[in-house]
Amino acid sequence: MDSQATQPPLLGETEATAVAEVMQGLASPVRIRILARLLYGPCSVGELAEALGLGQPTVSNHLRLLRHLDLVIGRRDGRSVVYELHDAHVTALLRQVLAHVGHGPDQT
Repeated sequence: MDSQATQPPLLGETEATAVAEVMQGLASPVRIRILARLLYGPCSVGELAEALGLGQPTVSNHLRLLRHLDLVIGRRDGRSVVYELHDAHVTALLRQVLAHVGHGPDQT
C-alpha cells in the first residue's frame, strides 16, 4: 500500500492563513452577537445597534470587518443597507459553534 495514499492532505499556508483570518474575525463577542442576531433575519445597522444596545458607529465598524471576511453581505434598501449572513456555510458554522457551547440550535 502506498503510504502517501493514506496520508490526509495538508492544508496549505494560503488556506491556513485565510482560515485564521476568519477565526480572528470571530474572536470578538460583539461580532458573534451581530452574527447570532443575523441568524434570525436581515437587519439594518440601526436595527442591529438597537437590538444589541450598541452605537451605530461601533456596529458599522464590526460589519465592515465581517463583510471583508465574507461572513455578511449588505444590500441597499432605499437609503439604508440591510445586512444578512453571507451564505448557508456561515449559517451552519455559526449554528455549530453556538450548539457546541450550548447556546443555540444544532441545525444546518
